[in-house]
Order: sequence, then C-alpha cells, then structure tokens
Amino acid sequence: MPSASDLPTTATAPEAGPAGPTPGNRAVGRTAGLLRLAAILAVAAAVLSFPSWAPNPYILSAGVVVLNYAVLSTSWNFVGGFTGYISLGHGALAGLGGYATGLFVVRAGLPSFVALAAAALLVAAFAVPVGYAALRVRGASFVIVSIALVLILLLVFQSWASFTGGSRGLVVPRPFPGLLRPEHHRVFFYLFAALLAVALLVWWLVDRSRFGLGLKAIREDEDKAESLGTPTFGYKLVVFVVSAGFTGLAGGLYALWFGDLDPVFQFSILTGSYLVLMALLGGVRQLFGPLVGALVVGIGLEYFKVEFGNTPLHLVATGLLLALVVMFMPDGVLPAVGALLDRFLRPAQSSIREVTAAELRDRDATRPDGGPAVDPPAGVPVGAPDGRSAEERS
Repeated sequence: MPSASDLPTTATAPEAGPAGPTPGNRAVGRTAGLLRLAAILAVAAAVLSFPSWAPNPYILSAGVVVLNYAVLSTSWNFVGGFTGYISLGHGALAGLGGYATGLFVVRAGLPSFVALAAAALLVAAFAVPVGYAALRVRGASFVIVSIALVLILLLVFQSWASFTGGSRGLVVPRPFPGLLRPEHHRVFFYLFAALLAVALLVWWLVDRSRFGLGLKAIREDEDKAESLGTPTFGYKLVVFVVSAGFTGLAGGLYALWFGDLDPVFQFSILTGSYLVLMALLGGVRQLFGPLVGALVVGIGLEYFKVEFGNTPLHLVATGLLLALVVMFMPDGVLPAVGALLDRFLRPAQSSIREVTAAELRDRDATRPDGGPAVDPPAGVPVGAPDGRSAEERS
C-alpha cells in the first residue's frame, strides 16, 4: 500500500467524457440567444426606420453609402471570412458592376434593373477566369494579383474613352426620373437594405452547409483539407464567383443611385482596403461583422470628408483605426463583445483537478449521506479523501 507521502496533495479525478448540458449552461445559452435575437431585431428596426427620422437628404444619402459599404464588405466576407484569402481587388469587381450596368443602359438601351441583373451575371462570369488564375496562388501573391486586377481595369476603362467615356466619366440615367432627390435616396436605401438582407442570408446558409465546412477547412489548413479529399480549388472558385456576383450587384445598384461614374473612383485600391478594414473591424468570421465594420468605418469616412474636405486626413484616421483593431481587438468587435458578455453571463467553473483535499473533506461533511463528493483516485482508500488511510488518521 502506498504511504501518504507517495500520494498527491491535490485530489484528482479520472478523465471524464464530455458532460451533457447543465441547467446553468442551458440558461446561459437561452439568455445569449435572446440577446442576439433582440440585437438583430433592434438593428433591423433602426435600419428600416432610418429614412423616417433622417434630418435631411444629405444624412439619408450618407445612409445609402454606408449600406453600400455593408453590402460590399459582406460580399468580400464570402472569400475573406470563409477561405482566409485577403483580396484587395473587390473594388475592381464593384467598379466593373457599376460600369457594366451603366453601359447596358446607355449603349444597349436596357431597362435599369434588367441591366443591373445582366451586369451581375457578367461580373460573375468574369470572375471565373480571374479566379481560375488568381486562386492558384496564396498569401501575399494573391494580394498582389488582386491589386493588379484593379490597376488593369482602371487602365482599360480610362483609356477606352470612345466606349466608356474615359476620364470624362459616364452618366447613368436615373431609373425613377419622376422622383425628387429625397425620395430617390429613400427608395435606394430600401433597395440596398434588401440586397444586404439577401447577402447575409446566403452567407448564413453557406456557413451552415457542408460546402461552408469545406471552406473553413481551407481557411484553417488548405494542404491538410486537400489531403483529406476536399476539392479545395473548386470550392474556392465557387465562393469567389458568388462573392463577385454580390459585389457586382452592389456596384451596379450604386451606379443607378449615384448616376455619375468616374474610373479613378470606381477602380480604386482604397475601396478594397476599406472593405478589408470593415470586415476585420467587425469580425471577419462573423455574420454581422462586416455590417458593424461598415457602420463604424463608413460613418467615420463621411464625417472626415465633410469636416476636412479633400485632405488625406481620413486616410490617416483609417490607418490609426486599423492599428487599434490589430492591437486591441485582433478578432474584431463582435468576438470581443461576445467574450465580454460570456464573462458576465457564464459563471466561473473550476476543474475537479484544482480542488484540494481539504475542500473535498468540507464537501463530504455537508453531504447528507456522508459519502465522498467524488470518486477517489486510484490507490486512495474510500473514505480517505486527504490521501491517508484510516490507521494513519487515527
């Protein structure tokens, strides 16, 4: 029989399997679910009522811009959030969607929303060869390829002046010519809100599908996922095309709303950088992360542009915001808030391996049957939680 000196001073228990949900955990889960649902309903109510309480047409137009950013960053999150590939070229896809919509209306005479659908299909089709070439590289090489896409399209649309308007730009006719400017903003605000809802729904469905599971495997370890039989390249190409389609829709809807396209603005690397910042700020693996990031960054950009005009101060503020996010909230705002709520809602739980022998004696003393609170470790006699035999205690 081992002596008392051979036994550990802290009680341990055999390795246990995963325990079922306790009533406390279920209550915490219900509370978290109710809070999440309440937050979603509050955000939806605020978005839908925004045109009613916006004080002037400019604030309403700023709301349209923020929603456009939300759709674009959610579209970007199909690639960045699921696969981990950082693309700075989504601004080019949005610009292509805008110009394709405008050219279908101006050159082909298509109705505005027919042109919008055709432009989205064109951008999705264009994404197939682009993705086929770009998705064969990873990391910094993929980022460089995405930047090259922006510069190539800028050069094409700026140089082909006879067809695209070149540096003079392209004026897109308004789809609702009879509406005054405030009503025009109101209609497009709801159109962007509807498009955002569809993009969020599709992202949510992908996140819970077998396809989404394969994309997450690519994000965590692409080589291992491929070795286990996941068709990684096909998965990446499909999600890239889906992302491009939504990006083209957002760009085309912006063209119909704003009505004046400039290649320097439409094909800007800054747009892709903003989308990355928005997704990282809110939480790149979260459903509503890009929306939260769009609210913060979009409102900040509009404020700095109004207050400081054409100065580059908004770029400085954007860089500082990105640095703060990387330093203090590397996973984004939503994961940080979720972890904070977890600390307050979920009670602290200690492992049985951290319970001392004295604490176990106290627990045994308060049990009605007088039995041990936990099964003693191997080699410790029953009734001796402190590691001593009955003879040694007497």
